This record gives sequence, structure tokens and C-alpha cells, in this order.
Amino acid sequence: MKGLLETVIRGLGNGSVYALLALGFVIIYKATRVISFAQPALMLAGGVAVSHLAGVTGFYPAVLLSALLIAGVALAIERVAIRPMVGRPVFVVAIITLGIDVVVRVVVNAFIGRDVRQVGDPWGFTQVSIGPLVVQTRWLAMMAATAVLVGLLFAFFRHTRYGLAMRAAAFDQETALAQGVSVGAVFALSWGLAGFLAAIAGMFVGTGQGIEQMTWVVALKALPAIIVGGLDSLGGAVAGGLVVGVVESLFQSYQGEFAPWLGQNFAVVSPYVVMLVVLLVRPYGLFGTREVERV
Repeated sequence: MKGLLETVIRGLGNGSVYALLALGFVIIYKATRVISFAQPALMLAGGVAVSHLAGVTGFYPAVLLSALLIAGVALAIERVAIRPMVGRPVFVVAIITLGIDVVVRVVVNAFIGRDVRQVGDPWGFTQVSIGPLVVQTRWLAMMAATAVLVGLLFAFFRHTRYGLAMRAAAFDQETALAQGVSVGAVFALSWGLAGFLAAIAGMFVGTGQGIEQMTWVVALKALPAIIVGGLDSLGGAVAGGLVVGVVESLFQSYQGEFAPWLGQNFAVVSPYVVMLVVLLVRPYGLFGTREVERV
């Protein structure tokens, strides 16, 4: 039981990072109806920015400055590359975000080089005891930071003017425009928030293991998370991220013992297996809005 609980905590820690990335995907999708495939590059850029700034400003100021910097980069991307595409087919805009992802990663990789860049976090692989359990400090930090950010995000959407404007635009853009909501500002804010969250996730991905050129692959695990939770559900993004993290952790710990016939490293594909199962049962996700079309 002790080993199982430690495995679940590890999964919740990693799942918290997937949840931050999934929130970015969902925020942009709800505002623009486009899945932004630029999130992996923004995550990578955020981790690299922290690694550069931590030695100058200290770790915690570097995290905040990097998150604001990547939010600004995301705002610039939206204004220059996405805003002119308003009214174009969704598929075209999604392909453009793929191109943005490649361009940003090429630029960021020039800063990474061939070495692994450390983010300068204060946790590393240090461990802490919680009763009989021994868990890594970084997993607890991941869960705590995600809980705080999710709480602030939901408060922002519920109680602030801009948050209400984003909710209105997500519900019906034409009606929001008629009520004086600037849909363009909503698009920009959604990208800024997604960039901010991606940068925080990038920092956590680099804790203990550093940032390298292929680190962006981690962000792809957010895709099963948003499908599992529901593409238009913020709460579903959090739940989906945690589910994916726990499932992956359980397979890492127990698959070799209980299902060796699945082969090595099945944990890598386990999030996508969960995604397929959920799609078969609930195509709109566990918490997504069910769409019914009458013909």
C-alpha cells in the first residue's frame, strides 16, 4: 500500500504539469475554437527562460519573469500570426499553429545547444517524509503550484470583468460582440494566459532533470488530457491531466510485474490508450459539452 500511495502521489505531481498545459489548450480553444499546437514550444521556451534568468535574479523571480515573458511572446504570436486569420477555416489556423511551434522550437533550441540546461530549482530530487510515505519535494511543489494557479484562474473567470468577457465570448462570439465585448482582446488574453501556464509547466518539467531539445515531447501528453477531460472544459482539463499522470505512473511502477506481455515502456503510450477508451465511451470527454446536431 505504501508503494501504491507513493506512486499515486508521483502521478499527481506529473499530472499537475499536464493539467497546466491542458488548461492552456482549453483556454485558447474555448476562445477561438482552434486547438493551438504551439503549446509545446511555449513550454520549452519557458523552461529555457527560467534556466537563463535563475542565475541572475534567483529562482522564484526568474519563474515569474519567464512566465510574463512567454505570455508576452504568446500575445505577439496571436497578434502577428493568428489575428489576421480570423474568419479563415479552423483547420488552416491549426496548421499555422503547428508552423509556429516549429519556428519557436528552432529558435529556442539555439539557446539550449547540445547540453542539458538546469532550471536552478531548489528541489531537485530531494525527498520529504509524510507519515510513512517518502515522496520527492518537487511533486508536492507541482501539486501545490497547480492548485494555486487553478484557483486563481477560476476566480479570474468568475469574478473579474475580463474573465466574464472571456466566458461570454466562449459561449457566443456574436452575442458577446453585440454586448460590447472585444473578441480580439479575448483572443489575445487567451493566448497570453496559455503562454503563462506553459512557461510554469516548462519550469516544472525541467526540475530535477533539466531542459533539452526533446523536452517539448512532454507537452504532447496534454492532448490525451484534454480529450479525456473534455475539450471545452477547464475543470475537465485539470481532471484529465491528473488522470493521465496517475495512469502513467501506475504503469511505470506495476506494468512490468503484472502485465509484462505489454512490452517495455508501455507507460509512454498509456495516456493515449486511456484517451481511446474514453473516446469510445464518451466522445466529448468526461466533462465536455455534449453536442447534438439535428438533421
